[in-house]
Amino acid sequence: MQKINVGIVGGAGYTGGELIRLLIHHPYVSVSFIHSRSNAGKSVTSVHADLVGETNLRFTGELSNDVDVVFLCVGHGEAKKFLEDKSFADNVKIIDLSQDFRLTENSKLQTKNFIYGLPELNKEKIQSANYVANPGCFATAIQLGLLPLAKAGLLNEVHTTGITGSTGAGQSLSTTSHFSWRANNIQAYKTLTHQHLKEINQSVNQLQSKSIELNFIPWRGDFTRGIFISSTINCEEPLEKLVKLYEDFYADAAFTFLSQDEIYLKQVVNTNKCVIQLEKVGTKLVIHSAIDNLLKGASGQAVQNMNLMFGIEEKAGLNLKAIGF
Repeated sequence: MQKINVGIVGGAGYTGGELIRLLIHHPYVSVSFIHSRSNAGKSVTSVHADLVGETNLRFTGELSNDVDVVFLCVGHGEAKKFLEDKSFADNVKIIDLSQDFRLTENSKLQTKNFIYGLPELNKEKIQSANYVANPGCFATAIQLGLLPLAKAGLLNEVHTTGITGSTGAGQSLSTTSHFSWRANNIQAYKTLTHQHLKEINQSVNQLQSKSIELNFIPWRGDFTRGIFISSTINCEEPLEKLVKLYEDFYADAAFTFLSQDEIYLKQVVNTNKCVIQLEKVGTKLVIHSAIDNLLKGASGQAVQNMNLMFGIEEKAGLNLKAIGF
């Protein structure tokens, strides 16, 4: 088939680097430009040294309409400003990795209507979309653990904890992203107020009419990438029935799997997978879910969405091996 011509805006950060890594090896993609105002003219490998020997591409400060799809890897609040200031032809599809268009009340910009890009929830809508808002990393991991219960109307009050690696904070330096702070250290932050709560509730309400109370405590971890979530609810249903519920819900999911064994973070790091495990003690159900925050939580899911939008194999360019050990 003819190659999909891709443009990347904001290619110097973590998500931009992961996106470049995926797309230069994608069998159906040709990367046309990688935009970066601060690195224009520099080689991509001068910023993303892991790509030495894999690409001769250079960053540019120019944009082009001679593309089929543009990925926006700019900061939260910057995507909307960018699209208001810069224009692409109507036939150019856009996948935004920021939070600017994820909520229904913010999903429209001029004639553009962004679809929430969680494939396990909105696959058919994504397949016919021109504009997609890629979900947040914590939101992806938590939702994938809860959505089968929402569809069955079984969600009530949820208590969730989740730990994320330092890459979740982005590439800009801050006190809590320095090695000397992160090493041998953890910290709770944004307790019960994390910004991803709204998009999680929005998705739950898409499947279950009654609202839930989601109590989420995120943690900063002393590792670089990955998210591990544990959510607890009261549930009277037997474990065997719940296992079947999850297996049926994700029967056609390309990257989300239920494990009968205890799961761990290295199963998913460097992959686009989400792995889920259920545990039940009395009437308490615990749902564990794990993803790579930069892949299934960002760039990998964005490529998955691109594959769906262009009608190609959903797993194309995403057959990645977990680090494992």
